[in-house]
Amino acid sequence: MGIKQSKPTTPTRRWQSYSDFAELTTDKPTKSLLRPLPRTGGRDAYGHISSRFRGGGHKRHYRLVDFYRRDKTGIKAVVKTVEYDPNRSSRISLVEYADGERRYILWPDGLKVGDEIMAGPEAEAKLGNAMPLRSVPPGAMIHNIELNKGRGGQIVRSAGSAAIIQAKEGERAHVKLPSGEVRLMGLDCWATIGQVGNVDHHAISIGKAGRSRWMGRKPHVRGVAMNPVDHPHGGGEGKSGQGNPHPVSPWGWHTKGRKTRKPVKYSDRLIVKHRR
Repeated sequence: MGIKQSKPTTPTRRWQSYSDFAELTTDKPTKSLLRPLPRTGGRDAYGHISSRFRGGGHKRHYRLVDFYRRDKTGIKAVVKTVEYDPNRSSRISLVEYADGERRYILWPDGLKVGDEIMAGPEAEAKLGNAMPLRSVPPGAMIHNIELNKGRGGQIVRSAGSAAIIQAKEGERAHVKLPSGEVRLMGLDCWATIGQVGNVDHHAISIGKAGRSRWMGRKPHVRGVAMNPVDHPHGGGEGKSGQGNPHPVSPWGWHTKGRKTRKPVKYSDRLIVKHRR
């Protein structure tokens, strides 16, 4: 794993960087684990734009990644490949279970082809194994954590992320998340040991606008460059939006720091230390 810097053959390539993909062992995904991925272009079921500045991008298939792993309790699996997934920042691994079934899992940093992994309360607390939080020793790095028992991993799944169990108290564990938030989680919630791979992802520089278009991101247009019918900041002669006293969204909502969330959320009672 590493970062390669482009040669400055053009002004945009001067700042462009990309992964060296050294950890990948194959460039062909398993066909039985692929599904079509229709494009929405940021539009809802009625054809209205519900998410602005989306569209285009390279065609891709969805990889069926197993975030659950509970239904393979006690069955050993062997790591077959480490692969690229265009739908997420992390890498994925193909594992083959003793009963012959093949599945994709998130690739933990350091897991090698040929390694054995297992899921279950009796599994050893080693890299790639999945188990309930009550079986994970304090201080261990974990990822792909369930928020509710049986829901499958929902948080700590992006490249390079990891959480740490700080302590256990009663039927809850104190888990420190990558954001710095410390949260109470049930000991029956499952997690996977290790840090998510592709750790250097945060250091990659897109370098040019066209690379964003490959990912399906269209140009983000400023409000002051629009007409009054399209945005509250629009209109005027020349550059009229400098020092705008009321920065707002296209729908008139205040931006630039005004809090919009409800003051109390039901799950806030599980937060021991907020991220801010």
